[in-house]
Amino acid sequence: MNVTTDVLVIGAGPTGLAVAVSLVQQGFDVTIADDQAEGDNTSRAAVVHARTLEVLEPLGVTKKMTGLGIHSPRFTIRDRDRVLVPVDFSRLPTPYPYTLMISQADTERILLDRFEELGGRVARPYRVVAVEQDAEGATATFADGSQVRAGYLVGADGMHSTVREQVGIGFTGGTYAESFSLADVRLSGGVPADEVELFFSPDGLVVVAPLPGGTFRIVATVEEAPERPDVAFVQRLLDARGPVKERVVVEEVVWGSRFRVHHRVADAYRSGRVVLAGDAAHVHSPAGGQGMNAGLQDAAALGEALGQALRSGSAAPLDAYAAVRRPVAEQVVAFAGRLTALATVDRRLRPLRNLVLRGLAVLPPFRRKLAWRLSGLVYR
Repeated sequence: MNVTTDVLVIGAGPTGLAVAVSLVQQGFDVTIADDQAEGDNTSRAAVVHARTLEVLEPLGVTKKMTGLGIHSPRFTIRDRDRVLVPVDFSRLPTPYPYTLMISQADTERILLDRFEELGGRVARPYRVVAVEQDAEGATATFADGSQVRAGYLVGADGMHSTVREQVGIGFTGGTYAESFSLADVRLSGGVPADEVELFFSPDGLVVVAPLPGGTFRIVATVEEAPERPDVAFVQRLLDARGPVKERVVVEEVVWGSRFRVHHRVADAYRSGRVVLAGDAAHVHSPAGGQGMNAGLQDAAALGEALGQALRSGSAAPLDAYAAVRRPVAEQVVAFAGRLTALATVDRRLRPLRNLVLRGLAVLPPFRRKLAWRLSGLVYR
């Protein structure tokens, strides 16, 4: 790693890579350090919304992403076979009137390729253990004793951010009682190949979404999810929560995992020369597929703000970044929380919930507002 740099980014996930690409394109020296020996090769976050594709355009990666992913113009909330709320993205005023379904591994690879094309390199594995700062910059110390001095340091190191902890920024919120099961599977049966479906049921929610290569992403709330879901487990989920008329058959689990979900927002996005973005700044339920999108939109805004700060010698653009992006994170956390609460409502209230949602769904302004919220265009 460079001993000195304009900006040190901790974390080489999508958010950290996008910040770095933006800064390198502006002519700044950027160092990325990540504690993993290699990039993550699992799909994890697989939803990229319209607003995210718009803000990634200046980074030169949107065209490659849209060429690889599945374009899903519809998002449907269902109770088993009954459609509760159909959401149509196809008429949105954007070049990307759809949800892009693409593996996070592909998103990271495209961003990393762009960073390396611009002359950048990710230093691995480097685990940050201490962050100190003064009026002129920040110094990161790593587990091997090496240090990097930077004008600014970006904490893009995830929910358990060492950077955030080192500078003493609180992470206010809580944890959902349920765990979440995640699996990429091969299916046969009544599942559309170009539509994301969110199923409500007495047992909890399940999301079924198409991925490139003929696989489908399954995300479900479970009291105690298995560490590695197998075919039988995913089949039980779909039998209990998915469509009834045409049974969906799980043929293979390609990859699976479990996780617990927090709903938290950092108390501040900036402390002196240190700035947060992505999961280091906010985490929430996966309902609505907002997580990585919020992080990438953070990255685009932060890249511009850091560029302005470095050129002007003033931190005012970073305060403006925080003033805009933190309220957005609060909105995203609240929206994802409402979707999760609707999906997991008490069994006795389920008929009333369905009746209300179906009543609202006949109103074009309600469907339009939901499409704008899900797509992220509301944050323009």
